[in-house]
Amino acid sequence: MKRYIFNVFFCVGILICCWGCDTVGNFPGATVNPDIAIYDLRSFYKGQDLKLTDETLLGATGITGTVVSDHSGKNLPTGLLMVQDRLRLNELRGIAIQIGDAAAEYVPGDSVRVNLIGGVMKRENGLLVIQGVDKSAINKIASGRVIAVNRVPSSYILADPDKYESTELVIVKGGFDPIPEPTDTYAGDRLVNDGFDNFVLHTDASATFAQQVLPGMANFFGVVGYTQVEGKWVPHLRIRRDSDITVLSSTVSRAAIVISGYIGDVEGTDLDGEYIQFLATQDVDFSKTPYSVVTHNTNSGYQPTGVPVNGWAAGGKRSYKFDLKSGQVKKGTYFYVGNSAKLINGVGSTSIADANWIVSRKTGSVKGDGFGDVNTDLFLNGTSAFTDAIAVFEGTAVTKSSVPIDVIVTGYNGAILNVAQEAGLRIANTDWYDIINPVTLQQQPFYKQGSNTIYLARPAPADAGWFYKLGGEYNVRLGRWVKARSQRTVDLSKQSTIEEIEGEFPKANGTNEGWYATKVIE
Repeated sequence: MKRYIFNVFFCVGILICCWGCDTVGNFPGATVNPDIAIYDLRSFYKGQDLKLTDETLLGATGITGTVVSDHSGKNLPTGLLMVQDRLRLNELRGIAIQIGDAAAEYVPGDSVRVNLIGGVMKRENGLLVIQGVDKSAINKIASGRVIAVNRVPSSYILADPDKYESTELVIVKGGFDPIPEPTDTYAGDRLVNDGFDNFVLHTDASATFAQQVLPGMANFFGVVGYTQVEGKWVPHLRIRRDSDITVLSSTVSRAAIVISGYIGDVEGTDLDGEYIQFLATQDVDFSKTPYSVVTHNTNSGYQPTGVPVNGWAAGGKRSYKFDLKSGQVKKGTYFYVGNSAKLINGVGSTSIADANWIVSRKTGSVKGDGFGDVNTDLFLNGTSAFTDAIAVFEGTAVTKSSVPIDVIVTGYNGAILNVAQEAGLRIANTDWYDIINPVTLQQQPFYKQGSNTIYLARPAPADAGWFYKLGGEYNVRLGRWVKARSQRTVDLSKQSTIEEIEGEFPKANGTNEGWYATKVIE
């Protein structure tokens, strides 16, 4: 009887499932979406021309998206309509469609639907393009759609240009190499560096802006194109129109001194152990051109408490100043400011007294130059909960409104900024920070304001002797960072030598990969 009952219920279950499947199969919403995401469309191309049909598009017939091409500046390949969307995984992708002269009728911000049936997807001059579609396949839905700013480092484009094809992007803080002469113009191929890598900016001789004079630094909006070099298609950026250029500076400024590393928490007691490493980008005689270095500490137990109303000149135990008024340093060499013992990692460690010490002082018993109380611990230990910072200034007069030439910050929290009071730590235009937001062009002169949020992370545990080694490349000819500094933390021992903080160290498997010192290059 039990087996009979089980079989009855089993058969009923099968009938219900079959009825349910038939119902689902005829559900009126179960049709294929006629619009395919550009992300998916591009994935169908496997290196061979692909005819676009209902079958190859998996039941879809077209795409929708926002136009990013603009032929008014006469710097894009003729006849290409470039459209982008984020319909798949929120991934931005674009595609170029050859529609002839009609492409010039569309401008960035137009929303369109494109019927792709009958077209062919292929590579043309390096670019993935759909051919065989005419103007009648384009249906303009709207205009004036906002295109979100898409900042892309040049190194990302060089590594994966296919990801950025036919999308609107912007290379930020681009500077030309070589530095432009007063008569240099956009026409031709110009090498641009944005602090991540070198990238070619291509401008046709017939472009409306081709004869404009080059700026010192600018943001460049545009789309990716290709140049064939030794049989390979190499990506470049094509500006579309005058308004794609946002000039940030007409001149190039150089920093004679940059921060290349420091140790704020040696093994054992910090008394007389902390020091800062600098790299000179030019010859400096401090007796003729003095500079100053200021450290800042947000330890909640230090006075004055709260937001630094007087900025770097807060004084008390919050900020401490070193005046650099004697000694010399050669371009491309390191020098040091800090502890009087001149030991690499606290008491009992290797002496580095033979290094170039411009200021060596026992901060635990000597006040700072102009401000800064006696303090055995200029930097915080073992936590990113509060902020440490180092700044370099031209001259020795540092006030609330003084703007440094270089800044490095460790940690993010603590009482550090009140924009309404104009209270905080002013930053410099560096590889990490911008006084004016390069994308929004809004003023942001303080750390933690706007995009100024980069900081070093403190390694754990405390008292381990971590040296913050900032690997990057500063080009003295261009007056800028061509490879931004990045954090390398070297775990020093008591037996460590100066080569570990000045050289290519440590070396993994005989290479320098991932570990390098700050360099000055020409």
